[in-house]
Amino acid sequence: MTPTYDPVWDEHYAGGAGCRYPWDSVVTFVFRHRPQDKQANDTKLLEVGCGLGSNLQFAATEGFQVSGLDASDDAIRRATSIFKQEGLSANLKVGNFTSLPFENKAFDMVIDRAALTCCGQSALALAIEEIYRVLKPGGKFFFTPYSQDHTSYRAGSAGDDGVVININGGSLVGVGQICFASKNSVEVLFNDAKKWRIESMMHIVKTDVVANNDQHAEWHIVVQRL
Repeated sequence: MTPTYDPVWDEHYAGGAGCRYPWDSVVTFVFRHRPQDKQANDTKLLEVGCGLGSNLQFAATEGFQVSGLDASDDAIRRATSIFKQEGLSANLKVGNFTSLPFENKAFDMVIDRAALTCCGQSALALAIEEIYRVLKPGGKFFFTPYSQDHTSYRAGSAGDDGVVININGGSLVGVGQICFASKNSVEVLFNDAKKWRIESMMHIVKTDVVANNDQHAEWHIVVQRL
């Protein structure tokens, strides 16, 4: 199996990679799909691949109970320090996407902001099973893999288990291995109608008309655990 974590991210985090602000798509997901019958302080949110925790900082500031997991020790160490400085609480852990260190049915929402797309297909399938396990019935999962329409998909070479490596073009140069998703591959991941319901599947494509018409393409997918 292709490794679930690419060490290139240790270099990124050690070099200061990260952002103090949340992704706008995450903000939209949280406010649109939060349980309407709960207060924020009774709502539990997990981010897989949380990095330095900018998305979780936003959610914690809004009063949600937040947890985060990343395979990078350095990322979690720095995120923990940032939360402490900001006076915010979070349950941050180092771990693997394929074996989440959290209890069954623990979370109302799970967020993936382009982290699981770094896994090979086998590990991704295992990670989805783990996310199902830790979500409460009725809970929502926000999944954002890169799309096969991305310029970088055609600018690398095929690695093991469906990943693209040695990317030398497009906006994903230097990010390590990526598993680009098609509509069919997403539907296969959530094809068990007894477990999942795909609530929305948006294909986002942005074209840079200055930079050789390079395309940045990704999926914004919301699924509900049944």
